[in-house]
Amino acid sequence: MPDLQELTQQMRTGLDLSAEQTTTAAEHLTRPDVDPVRKKAFLTALHEKGESVEEVTAFARVFRRLARDPELSDLASSAIDVVGTGGTGSKGFNISSTTAFIVAAAGVRVLKHGNRAITSQSGSADFLGQLGIRMDTDPALLRAAIGELNFCFFFAPAFHPAFKEIMPVRKEMAAEGKRSVFNILGPLINPARPAFQLLGVHDPAWVKPLARSLDRLGLLRGMAVSCRLSSGGCMDELTTAGRNQVYGFGEMDALDAEWTPEDLGFPPADPEELRGGTAEENVVLLNDIMAGRGRPGLVDSIVLNAGAAFRITARADSLDEGCALAREILLGGKLKEWIGKAQAFYLESQPGA
Repeated sequence: MPDLQELTQQMRTGLDLSAEQTTTAAEHLTRPDVDPVRKKAFLTALHEKGESVEEVTAFARVFRRLARDPELSDLASSAIDVVGTGGTGSKGFNISSTTAFIVAAAGVRVLKHGNRAITSQSGSADFLGQLGIRMDTDPALLRAAIGELNFCFFFAPAFHPAFKEIMPVRKEMAAEGKRSVFNILGPLINPARPAFQLLGVHDPAWVKPLARSLDRLGLLRGMAVSCRLSSGGCMDELTTAGRNQVYGFGEMDALDAEWTPEDLGFPPADPEELRGGTAEENVVLLNDIMAGRGRPGLVDSIVLNAGAAFRITARADSLDEGCALAREILLGGKLKEWIGKAQAFYLESQPGA
C-alpha cells in the first residue's frame, strides 16, 4: 500500500490518483500517527496538480463513510440541502440559509449541512445561532425538528470527527493563503445524504466538476451554480447581479446553461445590493426583507435560489413557478411565521425546558 509520500511524488509529476489511491490518501490524512508535514505536502501537491473529479469523489466517499450518522436515512430520499462552498470573500448576506428556510416553510424537507464563517462575516451556523436555531446532534431532536419544521441543521465539526487530525494542517495552509481539497469538500459530505441539492460554488470553473462529483455520489437531482458578478469577483449563489453558470446532475444532467437576470425576467442588480454583514446584522436585514423593506436585488436573488430549489425538488414545475412561490412565502408572512415556530421549537426543546 503506497504511503502519502509516494502519492505526493506521483502527483508532482502531473499524474492523477486513482480512486483507490485517493481513498488510501484520505484515510492517511485522518490518522494521528502520520506526520503533519507529509499531510501538508500531499494536500499542496494535489491542489497544485488540480483535483480531478475522481479524486474529489473518492475524498467525499471516505468522509461520508467516516461521518457521524444522524439516523435520518429514511427521510433522505425526499430532502434537499442548499449549501455553498464559501471562499468567495464577497461578504454577502446568508442567501443559502434564507433559501433553506423558505423551502422548509413550503413543506419541503431540508437537511442542511454547514459551518461557522471562514471567509465571510456570517456563516450558516453563525446566522442560525443568531436566530435561535441550535446545533443539535441528538438524532431524536433532529428527527423532531424535521417533523415540526421540515428542517434540521448539521454543524459540520460535530458530525465529522475525522477532520480533527487535518484541522491543524488546514489552518496552517489557510494562514499561508493556500487552498486544499477541503475548501470544496464540505458541501459534498452532508452526513444525512439528501437526494436533492442546490450547490453554490466559489468559482465558475468548479461548477461542472462538482456537479459531476455529486452525480457520481448518486444524488437524484440538483444543480451546481456560481455567479460571476458584474463588478468582478464571484458568489457561490445564483444572483441577479451577474452571469450565472448552471450545471445539472442526476435527473437534471442535461442542464448546462448561463443564466442572466434579463433571461430570467429579473432587473439586473448592483452587486452592492447583495452585501451583508455579521450574523446579527444579517438577521436585521432578513427582518427588513420580510417586512417589505429589503433591497430589490437581494430579494430577487433569494427568490431565484428558492425558485431553483423548488424546481429541483419538483415542488414547482418550472423555475418561474418556483420563484413566484418563493416570493409569496418570503414577503407574504409565511416565512416570518415559520421562523417564529422554529424559535419556539428550539426554546421548548432545550435541556431543562
